Amino acid sequence: MARMPALFIGHGSPMNTLELNGFTRAWRSLGEALPRPRALLVISAHWFIGATAVTAMARPRTIHDFYGFPPELFAFEYPAAGLPELAEEIAEAVKPRWVGADHDQWGLDHGTWSVLAHLFPKADVPVVQLSINALKPLEYHLELGARLAVLREREILILSSGNVVHNLRRIDWSKPDEGADWAHRFDDAVAGIMASDPQSILRIVEHPDFNLAVPTSDHFVPLLYTAALAGAADGAKPFLRGYAMGSLSMTCYGVQMEGLPCVQGDGAAALPQGVPGDQTNS
Repeated sequence: MARMPALFIGHGSPMNTLELNGFTRAWRSLGEALPRPRALLVISAHWFIGATAVTAMARPRTIHDFYGFPPELFAFEYPAAGLPELAEEIAEAVKPRWVGADHDQWGLDHGTWSVLAHLFPKADVPVVQLSINALKPLEYHLELGARLAVLREREILILSSGNVVHNLRRIDWSKPDEGADWAHRFDDAVAGIMASDPQSILRIVEHPDFNLAVPTSDHFVPLLYTAALAGAADGAKPFLRGYAMGSLSMTCYGVQMEGLPCVQGDGAAALPQGVPGDQTNS
């Protein structure tokens, strides 16, 4: 059986959930082209806690993990089923690393459902989330990602959701579809490594623009899981590129997505006026 693809999605503002723009249309087209998986394993920037855990409930709740957004976004529900047996498979696959089973604390956060609303709009594929252990170094996540590769042979599509460049304190409202020079430099450097030697992705921490592009690690770490999976394949190539508000990269990567052209996105949803740029995990 062929391996399932693996994806990294630059998710941007939660408002992308409700909008049709150059990025969300591309996500919808991608969803139509993907083989149907048995389930989705999602690594979202927004489950950033002091442990490694997976959701193990049959019906994960939709979590609205933000504030200051319009009522329509808080009303959005993504009623996908969970898959408790997949949580058990993940725990077995990553041994001797330990992964806890979360039966009632988390669910699906907006890093997951803002993307799946377009990739799988019918919410008819089971979804399991893996937390990002905030106490572990970057090397831990790269190694854990490699251990997850076996799941791709079991009809599991592994989706990482974050942003290669994510600096909310540097948002420039006058540049809705542009990136700052430093954002372009960093994004391009990551693309080069992902295509040629993804297992060496941690070299990017030495890039002169790293601290600007990655002021906190939460949105960057999901990329490491895709890089680890790409290391067992033939690299990862961007299938969608673009920027939002100067300091967000919307670049998306695919592993074993041969023949999928790279397109330029535009019109990414902005943060609503009045939403603070330093909102935690926004």
